[in-house]
Amino acid sequence: MKQFTALVAALVAAACVFSDAYTPNVKPTARAAAKPAFDVKHAAATAFTAATLASNVFLGAPPAQANDAVAPFSSSVFVAEKVTREGLYGDYTVDLVQEVDDAKSTFKGAKETKSKKGKYTALLAILVVGSFIIPMAQYFWYVKDDDSSDKFFNQVPEPEPEPPKKKGWFN
Repeated sequence: MKQFTALVAALVAAACVFSDAYTPNVKPTARAAAKPAFDVKHAAATAFTAATLASNVFLGAPPAQANDAVAPFSSSVFVAEKVTREGLYGDYTVDLVQEVDDAKSTFKGAKETKSKKGKYTALLAILVVGSFIIPMAQYFWYVKDDDSSDKFFNQVPEPEPEPPKKKGWFN
């Protein structure tokens, strides 16, 4: 397994070193002609980055673990509030403790869900169809007495005017 991870790390390092091969070539201008074809600083930085990433395989560092410590003011901390209330025999102070909801699942079982699937499918279909039909009916009701579309579509197109006669050499 270590040989496989070492091989993968070496391939990743090689891919990072030669990643410049996939960049688009730009035609050199007069100013860019003075720039060397191989940038040593960029190649060294790329190789260092690849070596840093690959070194984690060889060093055997343990994977990062989640911190189990609870933040002091997070929502999971219980809070007690002192409240003064009036009673039959005078005022008294009570500590109200925050209670946490029960986290057990309240979903319906698969059998009950499957038995009522048709009902909810029909309800969804009615809502989707209604979202299209009801606005169309409202629009029809709104424009039923309007005859502007009839006037528009029954128009006779105006004939094109005759182009003016060209004045030539002999006219």
